[in-house]
Amino acid sequence: MAQMLDHLRGTATPQPTEDFFSSGSMLVPAIDVAETETGLEISADIPGVSEENLDVTVQGDTLVIKGEKSTNKEEKEKDFHLVERRHGSFRRHIPLGFVPDAGAVAADFSNGVLTLKIDRPENAATGVQKVDINTS
Repeated sequence: MAQMLDHLRGTATPQPTEDFFSSGSMLVPAIDVAETETGLEISADIPGVSEENLDVTVQGDTLVIKGEKSTNKEEKEKDFHLVERRHGSFRRHIPLGFVPDAGAVAADFSNGVLTLKIDRPENAATGVQKVDINTS
C-alpha cells in the first residue's frame, strides 16, 4: 500500500535488494548507532563494497559514510545466457551531537561490516536538557 501511495505521489520507497535498501540508483546501507559511556559506536552493513570504494569523514558534528558498489553476475546454461550488472552509490550523514577531537575516531572494516568507535570529548555536553515552554 505504501508503495502504491508513493508511486502516486511520485516518490520512491526504498526496496530491499540483496545487500542494501535501494532508492532509485542510491543504495542505503543499514546503520546501527549505540551510545557508550565514552562516546558512540556505529556499525554499517556494506557487503560487497571494497575498502578502496569506501570513504569515511567527519565534517563538524556529522559523520559521513559514502561509497560505491558494483557487481557483475553471469550465468550460462544450455538454453540461455544471462548477464547482470549492478552499480550504485550511497552516502549516509549521521549527526553525532558533538565534534570529535582529532584522532578520536577508530574504524574497522571486516566481512562487509564497517565499525566505528568515536570518543566524545570531555567538554562535550551529555544527557538531555529539559526546556521550559512559556505559554501566553
